[in-house]
Amino acid sequence: HVQLVESGGGLVQAWESLRLSCAASGMIFSINAMGWYRQAPGKQRELVATMASSGTTNYADSVKGRFTISRDNAKNTVYLQMNSLKPEDTAVYYCTCTPGGTIYWGQGTQVTVSS
Repeated sequence: HVQLVESGGGLVQAWESLRLSCAASGMIFSINAMGWYRQAPGKQRELVATMASSGTTNYADSVKGRFTISRDNAKNTVYLQMNSLKPEDTAVYYCTCTPGGTIYWGQGTQVTVSS
């Protein structure tokens, strides 16, 4: 079965950087689009970034120019490099994919940005 395991979250100050990782298993990683979502307290889960198997990327307007999604197919891992972090980026970040049309989520990793 598909498993997604995120890591790399933590507590940082504003303008600092973090890199999140998501290790995938149980699927053919290279042919699947991968994505990152986030959910702040009291808010709905929202799209952060996606990357197709072709390498095409898509970003939420709020993170464009600051966040970069990438993937290493040899390691079955997708990354989210987050630069110039802001307090409003504080959220639980989830990795996701939809192999065969079924959506899978990781357990999430907490990112907290202090001002």
